[in-house]
Amino acid sequence: MSAAAPVTDSSFKEEVLDSEIPVLVDFWAPWCGPCRMVAPVVDEISEQYAGQIKVVKLNTDENPNIASQYGIRSIPTLMIFKGGQRVDMVVGAVPKTTLANTLEKYL
Repeated sequence: MSAAAPVTDSSFKEEVLDSEIPVLVDFWAPWCGPCRMVAPVVDEISEQYAGQIKVVKLNTDENPNIASQYGIRSIPTLMIFKGGQRVDMVVGAVPKTTLANTLEKYL
């Protein structure tokens, strides 16, 4: 099972911005209830789109620089990056279908 890999302030550029394929970034924190609700959905997406989309998680408590750089106000926020640019975002714990439909546009 390919769960979402953690990224940090220091690895974000390499893992996300320089990625050859689109990247879904799950901005989360351990104390956030809705983040825990969306985590299994994010992992399922990671499995379903393995090889097509890279899925990573960024703990906003431990990595405040990237979170503030992208104006993260509420979590969970799921951002889609393609070619080093933020192309879309989904805020809140959404159903898998919503997330999948959003991602499909960038494959």
